[in-house]
Amino acid sequence: MAQPHRARSADPHPEEKNVRFEIPPLPYPKNALEPHIGAETLDLHYEKHHKGYLAKLRKAIEGTPDAEQSLAALVRKSSGDVFNNAAQVWNHDFYWLSLKPGGGGAPSGELLEVIEGSFGSLGDFRTAFAEAANGEFGSGWAWLVKDASGALAVVHSSDAENPLQRDLVPLLTLDVWEHAYYLDYRNERARYVDAFLDHLLNWDFVANNLASESTPGRAAGARGR
Repeated sequence: MAQPHRARSADPHPEEKNVRFEIPPLPYPKNALEPHIGAETLDLHYEKHHKGYLAKLRKAIEGTPDAEQSLAALVRKSSGDVFNNAAQVWNHDFYWLSLKPGGGGAPSGELLEVIEGSFGSLGDFRTAFAEAANGEFGSGWAWLVKDASGALAVVHSSDAENPLQRDLVPLLTLDVWEHAYYLDYRNERARYVDAFLDHLLNWDFVANNLASESTPGRAAGARGR
């Protein structure tokens, strides 16, 4: 994972024990992000990839002590197949919430002030985020995170890696695995990143996460219900 400016310890999930892991429904219809992300992409991504990670996670932890842990604890402390599937469940649920029909553009108020204080300007944030998303070699993620001082940083991660592993507070993510954009953009990841920044980025989700000390946004990842 690329180095951030600083680090912060916090947990965006309630530490639920003895729960049945589940994936929340998508927060919008599958065609709601068109024309920037198509309904076919969302259907395959959510129904096959996201739910596939959940099925593999359930199989991997069944009958083991890991089944008694919260999803966030598995992301922080597990390894191998358990980590890969737990983190991908977590990452994907956070990703869906990072997207919004009619999103993008500019934030306002305190969030804009913090972004300007951390990056210099909104334009500088955009450049840093686009470079992180486009610069991740192969499969991975781009993240906006909050560090120990309350400042914001952009990091990118490979495969299933997650900021929780490094005690950072995730505020926003973009999936840059090819299955997230290939049907709509083929190999042109940069166009997908631009579409996210211009038309889909959910600033309300970021603002809610920034305002929360311990449980930003709706808890991300598989939850017990």
